[in-house]
Amino acid sequence: MRARLRAGDYDAFEELFNEHLRSVYHHAYRLTGNRATAEDVASVTFLEAWRLRERLDADDDAGPPRAWLLGIATNVARNVRRSARRYGDVLARLPKPEVAPDHSEEVVARIDDRERLAASLAALKRLRRPEREVLTLYVWSELDYAQIAEALGIPVGTVRSRLSRARRKLARIVTDRAATPSERNRELEPRPGQLKSDRATAVRPAQEIAR
Repeated sequence: MRARLRAGDYDAFEELFNEHLRSVYHHAYRLTGNRATAEDVASVTFLEAWRLRERLDADDDAGPPRAWLLGIATNVARNVRRSARRYGDVLARLPKPEVAPDHSEEVVARIDDRERLAASLAALKRLRRPEREVLTLYVWSELDYAQIAEALGIPVGTVRSRLSRARRKLARIVTDRAATPSERNRELEPRPGQLKSDRATAVRPAQEIAR
């Protein structure tokens, strides 16, 4: 399979696309937190995979090229974030027009369990980028240390240390959210129309990752 990909076999790339598109998209979404951006990242990832096909290790004993693809997706997501920051800086210098209230976010928040995912992404954003990348590959993409090292081009020891730091930081984040009973009660105070259990459910993913 790897040899066919390196040789530019179109059928091999079609197999690669069909087998790993969902995995690449979900990884991109966890890194960007935006569905449209994740779709763009996934598309560019496969274009980059074609362009960089000769860099793929031809040894089939290395297993499926999923880690290689996720490494490309990680780099593409980094570039997208840099571009978004530059674009945001430009917009910040422009006069802000009056904008009519947009209720689409409220509607979307009621479907697909967005509140839980938002809580997880908020916790992940408090990590340094290298730690966040390792954690998402390990927890959600289920790569092992060697595969993460291949995907990111770093030593296995670096993967271990970054993952360890990420878990410690997430544990502190979870602890900080429930620092005192009074603070916890204020945080869990329901908004109109919100059940008291909603916020507790929302932070559960971060708690589970930190274990």
